[in-house]
Amino acid sequence: MKILKLSSYYFPEKISSSHLSQDLEDAYINAGFTIENYCPTPTRNITKEVREQYKKIKYEVLKDGKIIVHRFSMFREGKNPILRAIRYIFVNLMQYREGSRAEDISVIMAGSTPPTQGVLCANVAKKLSKRYGRKVPFVYNLQDVFPDSLVTTGLAKKDSLLWKIGRKIENYTYQNADKIIVISESMKRNIMEKGVPENKIVVVSNWIDTEATKPVPKEDNRLFEEFGISRDKFKVVYAGNFGKAQGAAVVLEAAEKLKDNTDIQFVVFGGGAEFAKAKERAARLDNVIAHSLLSQERVPEVYSVGDVAVITCKKGVGNSGMPSKTWSIMACNTPIIAAFDTDSELANVIEQANAGITIAPENVEALVEAILEMKDGNRSRFVGGRDYTVQNASKEICTAKYVETVMAAMGKEEDTAAES
Repeated sequence: MKILKLSSYYFPEKISSSHLSQDLEDAYINAGFTIENYCPTPTRNITKEVREQYKKIKYEVLKDGKIIVHRFSMFREGKNPILRAIRYIFVNLMQYREGSRAEDISVIMAGSTPPTQGVLCANVAKKLSKRYGRKVPFVYNLQDVFPDSLVTTGLAKKDSLLWKIGRKIENYTYQNADKIIVISESMKRNIMEKGVPENKIVVVSNWIDTEATKPVPKEDNRLFEEFGISRDKFKVVYAGNFGKAQGAAVVLEAAEKLKDNTDIQFVVFGGGAEFAKAKERAARLDNVIAHSLLSQERVPEVYSVGDVAVITCKKGVGNSGMPSKTWSIMACNTPIIAAFDTDSELANVIEQANAGITIAPENVEALVEAILEMKDGNRSRFVGGRDYTVQNASKEICTAKYVETVMAAMGKEEDTAAES
């Protein structure tokens, strides 16, 4: 059995979902699959030296021959959204050409970045099915609902030309996918309202390795000395991007309002388009320590350093999905203050897990009040995060659901049930 992947980004590139892709590859291999991937020269979050090295690598054999990677040349990704979109188009054209020539493919796994991946993989599946004289199914992994995300971030208006194009792309993808994996119940409801039959949809949350991500005792946490973080003060940690969708500026607004409270310290690990400006703002505040995002391996230290962790979103964006960092925070058993849409999947999970509280997004007064309440002892009630995460979002449970879904798309569910 062979899976075809047409990845926009692949190792050594560093993106937020890198660990998910690696865990899935291991799960597929353990289930008896091999993987063939056609992807462009690496570009995102790598050094110039690494890019130069990979320009010379067109073919890789990984995991004892279980993964074959074909790399094709492509110009660097820039920050200009128009140029980035043009690059995506060129990448998709190359992947269509190469993917349509692949041999012995059993199933295609498609991601949702960029949104055209679904259209690409649907057409490659049709091409291969015609070549092979048998159906080649494709499974769509929906992480971000497009074009809804354009509207909620203010990049497009509903019923605009861009939105209409996005809806056509979305509809074509959903109609042609054999299975659609979504990351939340709210996302499932969203696409069902657009006409997707329920039996085509499988809900699998993003996950973490709960063995690798666990509470780090404060006496063992290197971040205190490394960044001069106080062990005695009440620490509010935020780790994530500063951009249009995150609404993270409210964290620094709260820090400004609490600057005279010498018992509270804000620790920020940030990235994204607006982080440079946020870092300048933080530098003017004595109660804020700000640094760029650390590596995935240091996530347990990051969230264990805080007495509470803050998750934010721009008002109206929260229903488009649940931040995957939620599970990392909960696995570290750090109470959460979610400045997030209160009718979102995240709010429901936090309540079910007894892992923290949800307040209105972009509301600095509500955030300040929540921080003070947590500081005054309210946080001790919210201790259910880790147990809930182990039971619902562990790597083993979630990757097994992916394997089951792929098998079902191939019509192999009876085989896997018999083997288990």
